[in-house]
Amino acid sequence: MEQNKIVVFQSKSIRRVWIENEWYFSVIDIVGVLTESTNPRDYWFKMKTRVALEDGIQLSTICRQLKLEAPDGKMRKTDCANTQSLFRIIQSIPSPKAEPFKQWLAKIGYERVQEIENPELAQERMKEMYEQKGYPKDWIDKRIRGIAIRQNLTDEWKERGIDNERDYAILTAEISKATFGLTPSEYKKLKGLALKNQNLRDHMTDFELIFTMLGEKVTTEISKNEKPKTFSKNKSVAKRGGSVAGKARKETEKELGKSIISEENFLSLDNAKAIKNKDE
Repeated sequence: MEQNKIVVFQSKSIRRVWIENEWYFSVIDIVGVLTESTNPRDYWFKMKTRVALEDGIQLSTICRQLKLEAPDGKMRKTDCANTQSLFRIIQSIPSPKAEPFKQWLAKIGYERVQEIENPELAQERMKEMYEQKGYPKDWIDKRIRGIAIRQNLTDEWKERGIDNERDYAILTAEISKATFGLTPSEYKKLKGLALKNQNLRDHMTDFELIFTMLGEKVTTEISKNEKPKTFSKNKSVAKRGGSVAGKARKETEKELGKSIISEENFLSLDNAKAIKNKDE
């Protein structure tokens, strides 16, 4: 199952990354949520200094520098902490949101333990999330299946020695370009999506999801058969897998008399939900 790298607390986004079987959360994001500071990075710097002077504790030592996607879309190192370390950090932040946040954090951790023991729970929670946003059930089923296929592909790439986000992005772009004639970033522009915080697949139509799955599934199976040992060979396999889906897409378009590639997005669903929540 694809790991959701962003979670939301009281409508505020918090970045996180799954490392060594546990979540690590962006400390800057959490400081921003709890303090509502206009400059949470500066608040965090001054807070570390204050705690070191008052309590003799170096908060940096309980954090890890991990790469997360920055507002400009690039992967940058930032202070991250696991659940245990975050509880210590939160103690030093005077905020009325501290207790609700601790309860939320504990719930996130408990749910993850449940999902490890029973992966079907993760799927059910994801379905509920999409249902709450207003997505139709048949679309949700395809999206969930696509996530599983994507996970199988990234697992296969790891077996082939591909182990960083940049290489994943390059290989994914090869599949997408061969399937649709567009890289993911070009596709997002076509759909009018922000490059940094909107997931392209959450805005794909049924057909777009289907051909995305086909390209990634074929790539996975070719890779398993051939076991490419270099990045260039993995890139070639990705292009071939995407080409299979691309040919199928073109045949489908020929039969239907229209393009599968769509400018349609689901931003209207998010806007409708926001309006509904405001009215309530």
